[in-house]
Amino acid sequence: MARKCPISGKGVLVGHNVSHSNIKTKRRFIPNLQTISVLSDALGSVRLRLSTNAIRTIEFKGGIDAYLKEMPDGKLLPEMRRLKRRIEGAAERKAG
Repeated sequence: MARKCPISGKGVLVGHNVSHSNIKTKRRFIPNLQTISVLSDALGSVRLRLSTNAIRTIEFKGGIDAYLKEMPDGKLLPEMRRLKRRIEGAAERKAG
């Protein structure tokens, strides 16, 4: 499982631990990823592994459906494009 958020694109960064004597050792800055169930109006519960920043953004936009509807496909990763198509298809089936 990749350590990358499919919504915000945040991933692992590399840097140094710097001691008092200025000795540098490599380290990794890992994003704060959480496995959560996001409630979709069309699909119901969807489990995603998102960064905390992405969770806040989704809640601010009004849910995963509203967030994906307003985002252009070019800015979304393939995993989120598939989810967007699933949500749109389920919404059409409910409406029609």
